[in-house]
Amino acid sequence: MSTQGRLGRGLIQLYVGLTLYGVSSALLVEAGLGLEPWGVLHQGLAGHTGLSIGTVSIVVGAVVLLLWVPLRQRPGLGTVSNVFVIGLAMNAALAVLPEAHAFAVRIPLMTAGIVLNGAATGLYIAASFGPGPRDGLMTGLHRRTGRSIRLIRTAIEVAVVVSGFALGGTVGVGTLLYAVSIGPLAQLFLKVFAVPAASGRSTVVATGSPGRAILRR
Repeated sequence: MSTQGRLGRGLIQLYVGLTLYGVSSALLVEAGLGLEPWGVLHQGLAGHTGLSIGTVSIVVGAVVLLLWVPLRQRPGLGTVSNVFVIGLAMNAALAVLPEAHAFAVRIPLMTAGIVLNGAATGLYIAASFGPGPRDGLMTGLHRRTGRSIRLIRTAIEVAVVVSGFALGGTVGVGTLLYAVSIGPLAQLFLKVFAVPAASGRSTVVATGSPGRAILRR
């Protein structure tokens, strides 16, 4: 595959992955059985600010991105796109998804949301256009502190879930299932959607893909 072909495929994967990530988060919201860690925080903040959960996701992503400055992290096109595309896709999906009240409907919604989230994560990370702001915060703290990825990730996600729950975010079986399954799912889809390496990289691509670090538990 030519360099332009790889770049084109990578861009498609990036934006399809980010869009599907927003849709998957919306499915978890509609299921009402527990959100992913950052989703819990976003929902809690949304309840107190009057903003939509997708808009809160954008604001939080932008704030987290600012924390990259002292960590000397290098954002890529995917990093900036992550901030906006996921939140916008989430708002759009929530606007068209019908409310789910029956438990028999909410369980499939939750399952679909988790699996789709894993596929979306594999898509956009494999595109190699830079990590999301939250993933970059984790890897940046790992490099600056010397602490393990496992410890840093756990500390961040526990703090996010506790804060979100205190603000009224939904924690439940979906949160637990997401925590134990997202790593294996994303690792699987990373292999499925891997883009062949090119001899030259575009200047919009952040070098040093953190994919392995992000998924390391």
